[in-house]
Amino acid sequence: MKSRRSFIQNASFIGAGLSLAPNLIFATPDKKSSVNIGLIGVGLRGTNHLNNLLSRDDVQVMAICDIDQNRIDLNLDLIEKAGKKKPEVFGKNELDYKNLLELQDLDAVIIATPWLWHTRMAKDAMLAGKYTGLEVSAANTMEECWDLVNTHEQTGTHLMLLENVNYRRDVLAVLNMVRQNVFGEMMHFRCGYQHDLRFVKLNDGKSAYGKGVEFGDKGISESKWRTQHSLLRNADVYPTHGVGPIAAMTNINRGNRFVSMTSHATKSRGLHNYIVENGGKDHPNAKLNFKMGDVITSTIETANGETIIITHDTSLPRPYSLGFRVQGTKGLWEVDGSRVYVEGVSEPHKWDDADPWLKKYDHPLWVKYGEHASGAGHGGMDFFVIHAFVESVKQQIAPPIDAYDAAAWSAITPLSELSIENNGAPQDFPDFTRGLWVKRQPYNWIKDSF
Repeated sequence: MKSRRSFIQNASFIGAGLSLAPNLIFATPDKKSSVNIGLIGVGLRGTNHLNNLLSRDDVQVMAICDIDQNRIDLNLDLIEKAGKKKPEVFGKNELDYKNLLELQDLDAVIIATPWLWHTRMAKDAMLAGKYTGLEVSAANTMEECWDLVNTHEQTGTHLMLLENVNYRRDVLAVLNMVRQNVFGEMMHFRCGYQHDLRFVKLNDGKSAYGKGVEFGDKGISESKWRTQHSLLRNADVYPTHGVGPIAAMTNINRGNRFVSMTSHATKSRGLHNYIVENGGKDHPNAKLNFKMGDVITSTIETANGETIIITHDTSLPRPYSLGFRVQGTKGLWEVDGSRVYVEGVSEPHKWDDADPWLKKYDHPLWVKYGEHASGAGHGGMDFFVIHAFVESVKQQIAPPIDAYDAAAWSAITPLSELSIENNGAPQDFPDFTRGLWVKRQPYNWIKDSF
């Protein structure tokens, strides 16, 4: 079996993301043979991206930026062990990333920093003419959503939202089924982010795994910044893992769009109970009132008449699930239980095991290149999302998940916050394409053109 490095070095093929982009021609005269990429933020997620970039011979990691010297040292060690050239290092302060963006030979950047930095860094990167890869979620406020779109249109610089779940094997197989009309006309979807993150939100780095009760200055990793959102915001702050794949299936921004949304939140108990159980009722954090409801449910209506239910559930004990349900006039798929029902094929009123269906409709990307995604992270999804980004940069074409998608998917956060504050009142989605969704063509997710 070839290594991922030799595969990328020796094979001539169009990347995963490029096969999804419209009007793609492989032999583009202006295609770069290699690209220089900088990493802004090399925490856990940024380091994962680094490892995937280091496996490629068409990428030079030209610069890295982080204010945590321990993360800088760890990444420099990984680069040295990979036999790559030492990058320029930036990290004197929180704004040193701007000096990284001034590097003339830098083609692109990947931003994997705390959420509050995402939009401002992405704007600066596009203004500097750097093809921008942005981790999820892309924006926190409606103003930031528009900032991403307006800056892209102002500069002509592309932005790709690095939503890896769009490349999950079962998700792409179901997308294949949707495109081939297995489920008939699409009607209803469910999705979300249902993941017990109490040990992530409350972790001091000293207690046993999963038993920390500190965050902010006393926390480590994501607990330094993520938990503050739970304290201050009552909103679905992390919608894209669920809604991204559904947006692809419903052609959002490409013949369809989100129209309106209502949201509701339960009371907040999960983080408080966790602190009391592991830190005691007298712990200072036990006196905090976390604003974010433990379970937040939003319902979206689309221009084409589908409904989408999105659930955010990260502070209660539960197994992990993105809760996918894809339902049409002929049948449906549900990820929990891994089951499919197709009228006229399945035994009436009885579920089929989804595995045979998913194997039958396995997406061409995974059929051909799945073995090369081994070890890339998140079950191989990270190979495809990074490859899509790199190949889009090399050809300087629109990415498969663009600035309009980043804005529309991220807008769920501020709209859910407004709806919850107003007792579930409907909130209208802006049309970030300014009417162009009517004629924008869907990406060709099915055709195996490489």
